[in-house]
Amino acid sequence: MAQRDRPLGNVERRNVRRAIWSELYHLLIDRSWWLLLGSFAGVFLLAIIVFACLYLIGSGCVLGAHGFADHFFFSVQTMSTIGYGTMSPKTLYAHLLVTLQAFAGTLFIAVVTGLVFSKFARPTAPVMWSKNIVLLERDGKRQLMFRMANERANQIVEAQIRLVLARTEVTSDGERLRRFFDLSLARDRNVLFVLSWTAVHYITPDSPLHGVSTEDMKAANMQLICSLIGIDETFAQQVHSRHAYEPQDIVTDHRFADIIGTTADGARYVDYARFDHLVPMGTRTPEIV
Repeated sequence: MAQRDRPLGNVERRNVRRAIWSELYHLLIDRSWWLLLGSFAGVFLLAIIVFACLYLIGSGCVLGAHGFADHFFFSVQTMSTIGYGTMSPKTLYAHLLVTLQAFAGTLFIAVVTGLVFSKFARPTAPVMWSKNIVLLERDGKRQLMFRMANERANQIVEAQIRLVLARTEVTSDGERLRRFFDLSLARDRNVLFVLSWTAVHYITPDSPLHGVSTEDMKAANMQLICSLIGIDETFAQQVHSRHAYEPQDIVTDHRFADIIGTTADGARYVDYARFDHLVPMGTRTPEIV
């Protein structure tokens, strides 16, 4: 199952001057499909009920409508502009309400259509990130490793990955600062990201992680932030994915299990069921067949 992007910390925003309405489009686009469609359904139902009550207040302003249920379904027909059957507006008050509701319904349909199309058309990078990040020693070098896999059948070209260390530091005068350090990778570019990609950071004396233990990382509230960008081959548009690792996600003296196998006809494949499997250093995992 795909790993979802981990939020980079839960941040409470206070005293924001920008109104939420100015960011409503981005908020809705970023929501899940269930939440987005549920919001649309809730707004639609609320508008239907409000106008149904207004028609009911008019007392006989809708021909053929008796009781709240009839006015409710008359409101549905007006809001969705599907026309009328046995019910129709009878008074000036009803005609004015119908005009207002028809206009509101047209705007609502236009907004919903635009948001749904934008969400469908937005290219995404379904990148799987390993659940853990491993710290091991290989060939006499201390290494920090994590891996990614392209979950979609298409290709991400000109992929680039960046790894940043975020930690809290206290200055000599007692000021607390959140600082970021770029961690160099053995290979930070991939001309074609098709199967999997293991990113490696060598912990040399120049590395900000040199001599730092997992306990030190917890004390400094460290976070390893990974970002991958590339061009989606299908849409020819840039896509991105990001993930964050906490100190408790680091596993020492283990390596990732092999996930790439070869079929009988020589084709390569990735076994995603073993994506997060770790094995102790020096252990040989059986080949995938």
